[in-house]
Amino acid sequence: MTDGDEQYWYNLETKQVEFGMISPSSDRVGPFDTADEAARAPEKMRERSNAWAEEEAAESGWDARKGQGTE
Repeated sequence: MTDGDEQYWYNLETKQVEFGMISPSSDRVGPFDTADEAARAPEKMRERSNAWAEEEAAESGWDARKGQGTE
């Protein structure tokens, strides 16, 4: 990986991919090596959040999917 100014970021406010650290850090996620990876940031964030919720649920002994229409 290189310096953040030479990588891609996903802006959570504008929903756009940016090259370099253009936006305030509170508005962006990354860095990513490619624009395509950055464009998938929202999807990756959902996947990781769901995985963490399921992991936490398993550790706590409850079903993370209950109440989400997957019963």
